[in-house]
Order: sequence, then C-alpha cells, then structure tokens
Amino acid sequence: MRFTTRLIQGLGVLGFAAAISLFAGCGGGGGGGGSSSSSGSSSSGSNSAAVTVNNGVSGFPNIPTVSVTVCAPGSTTNCQTINNVQVDTESFGLRVVSGAVSQVLGSLPQTTINGSGLVECTVFADNTHTLGSVRTANVQIAGETASNLPIQIIGDQSSSLSPLGCGGTGENTAQDLGANGILGIGVASIDCPACVNAAVSPAYYTCSGSTCTPTAVPAAQQVTNPVTQFATDNNGVILTLPAVSSGGNSSASGTLVFGIGTQSNNANTASNKFTTSAFGDVNGTLNGSTVSQAFFDSGSNAYFIDSSLAPSPLNSSTSLCTGSAKGFYCPPSTVSVPITVQSISGTGSVSSLSLSVANANSLFSSNNFAYNNLGGPLSGKLDIGLPFFYGRSVFYGYASGSQSPYVAL
Repeated sequence: MRFTTRLIQGLGVLGFAAAISLFAGCGGGGGGGGSSSSSGSSSSGSNSAAVTVNNGVSGFPNIPTVSVTVCAPGSTTNCQTINNVQVDTESFGLRVVSGAVSQVLGSLPQTTINGSGLVECTVFADNTHTLGSVRTANVQIAGETASNLPIQIIGDQSSSLSPLGCGGTGENTAQDLGANGILGIGVASIDCPACVNAAVSPAYYTCSGSTCTPTAVPAAQQVTNPVTQFATDNNGVILTLPAVSSGGNSSASGTLVFGIGTQSNNANTASNKFTTSAFGDVNGTLNGSTVSQAFFDSGSNAYFIDSSLAPSPLNSSTSLCTGSAKGFYCPPSTVSVPITVQSISGTGSVSSLSLSVANANSLFSSNNFAYNNLGGPLSGKLDIGLPFFYGRSVFYGYASGSQSPYVAL
C-alpha cells in the first residue's frame, strides 16, 4: 500500500495563536461547528464547487477546503453539510471527522467483513495517521452525487484501539487535521488496490472489542474516490486557484470542477500533459538531480523538497526554521528552486519549472493564510504542494479504457 501523502505543517504555538487572534470572527469552524443539517438540495446540475483557503479550523496555512454533504444511504433529507473539508489531490476517498457528522452518523451503516466491523488506519507520509470505521453514505458535492459510497469516519473508535502497524501520531480530530475531513480526489479510484487480494498492514482491519486483525477488502467496500462514482463528470477534476502576492493573502477563493471535457465549463485547456503512475506520481528532477518520487499535491501546504538536493542556501541547516515556523524553510532571501517534470513513462516533453521558497517566519508575521512561496524539507521527494496551484488550473485525469491517468497544466 502506498503511504498517502499529506504533509501539513502548522504555524506552531506562537503562530497559531497569532492567526486565531486576528481571524477569530472570520468564519472557520471546528468539529461540529463546521457542519449543519441539510435537506440535501445542493445546486442542481452544477459540477463546480467553491474552494476556499483561509484560517479554517486550526489556522494552518494553505488548506484548500470545500463543503460536502453526507446523507444516509437512500435519503435526500437525513443529511448533514460539512464545511472545511480539505481538497487533497494525492489521496483517494472521503474521510470525515466523527464530530463533524454527528447528526447523521448513526444512520450511516458500518461496513462488515465476515460479520466484523471494518476499520481503516490511513498512514500519511508525515508519520501521522487517521483511524476510524468504514461506513456507507450518499455524498453530495455541488450538484454531483455518489450513492452508497464507502467513506471513513475519523476518530469514532476507542482511543485504546491500536491496530498492528498503525503507528505515528494520530490525527483524529478537526484541530489535529486542520480540517473537518479530507476529500481525496487523486487519480486512483480506491485507496488500497493491494488490499483486494491480501491483508495489508497498515490499512484495513476487522475489529472485535480491542482486538483488530488486518484483512483483505473487496474494491467495492474500500474507501472510494467519490468523483469516480458520479453519474457523469466522473473522468477527472480541475482545481483552479487565483494568484496571490509574494507576501501572501489573507484568503483565496477558487473552484473545483468535476469532469474534463464533459461540459462547457471543463474543457481541457492545458498546454502540458504528464501521464502518471496509478497513484499520481510523475518523473522529476530537483536542481538537476533525479528524485525518487514527484507529484502535484494540493494536500501538502508547502513545497516539500529534499534539502540535500536543493540549491544554496536551502541545502544548509541554517535555512531551517526554528520556533513557531519549525518544519519550514527560512532562507535569508527568497530562493528559486529549478525543477523538471516529465511523464512517468519517461517519454514526452520535459517541462522546466521554478519554485519560489521564501522565509516562513517573515511570511507568517503577516498573519495571512494563502502563500505561493512556502517550503519545507522532505528527504528524497519532490512534493509540489499547494503554493504551485495559485494562479493556475491543474487538471487530474482518471484512467479510462486506453487512457492512462494524468496531470495537466
């Protein structure tokens, strides 16, 4: 099983406090406060959802969010709308914090395998995990609906539950996640293809009491990318965000459009197309050196790159932030990081791009939340995070017939 990529760095204690004190009345919400009951009547026929980057649930920077409505299977009235759900183009499936869906949770049946309740531990690349039951729901985003969709309910299990292999730090609350849930809309349809034929750890478990056993799970019962289950507009997504200034903006508003080439508002206008692995990886270089993995990831709130390959002074420990910005880069002046991207097959044109990395301490002093030049260290990888998405549209095409999955710019 591939570790899902979700590298989120917060502002630390001091930065978090400053952000919250400034924006306390500007709309973010936690857990239950980020949701409302709903009749399920999202804008009929619409394939476009509003995306917002602001202070959100926890005051983390660069968290793009949408609103998602979760309904009991077969119902259009027993529903709850959840705000502040993070848009993540490098994970797969909907995961919602239990407190944010409390009004309808009891109406969402838990999936069972051989009579035992199904639980998933989702491990992320930053050594964190979410743990929760797999349940069935109808999911609405804008005017699109995925019926009888397996989703994960984060944090609805006993704190004493500790399945084998489910290591790292648990992020099972909205405050920990920085969102009320994660909407994984990457190029894969399910989150663990290897689990179809084998029990893989960490991944899916059947639990009885405090005892959990790794289990294989048929594809139809795994947590599933909801876009792939829409009746139409199901062949990909387009994430568009506006440009922001070099010092950051207090917020940013964009769109998440479902389908590519299926309606008048989702024509493929991209100039560069890169076929990807089944999970969204492309070939890439960083400052002239090949990296083991490269990917475009709205679920990472910064550019995360290998310091040992980065240009000076990012290759020096003196450029690592301390204090409230720990985990990010703090170079004395803004650094341009040259990268290249090519299709995973190694064929086709090579695109040369430049990532801008500024001093995180200086950025955070503005108390903004949308930054196009935030960076941090990650060994061996080229994680082209949310800063890249500002001022452009990024297309994610799903595999279909002879069509390989792709990212296009």
